[in-house]
Amino acid sequence: MKLFEKPHLIDFQSIGSRDLGYITVAENNKNVPFDIKRVYWTYYTPQSVKRGGHAHHNLNQVIFSVSGNITLNTESVKGEKKSFLLDNPQIGLFIPKLYWRDIVFSHSAVLLCLASEPYSIDDYIRNYDQFKLLGTP
Repeated sequence: MKLFEKPHLIDFQSIGSRDLGYITVAENNKNVPFDIKRVYWTYYTPQSVKRGGHAHHNLNQVIFSVSGNITLNTESVKGEKKSFLLDNPQIGLFIPKLYWRDIVFSHSAVLLCLASEPYSIDDYIRNYDQFKLLGTP
């Protein structure tokens, strides 16, 4: 399986200093492995709420925690599970299509997502049993 077919962390280089602050840059097909067609962020998510609970047919994403901590649990259609802790704004998590994800936020965490496709309700797989069927021959 190629690297961009599995979830993995990407280190986005930051520029700056403790005295002046930092900047981190994301660029199409350079440190982001696709053309960015949508950007969104979530915030004020209570710690008791688990978000995600879906996969995508075609969408690839890079997800950042720009503030706070975010835990993402991923699962492939073949049942490969992996958990990622995002706690550094210069580290992004690449999640390719056909990976289920559950997301847990710390208090006042802010999630930033770079997406490879515009929003489409038809791209979502929200039923876990239907998702698992995609991995059967």
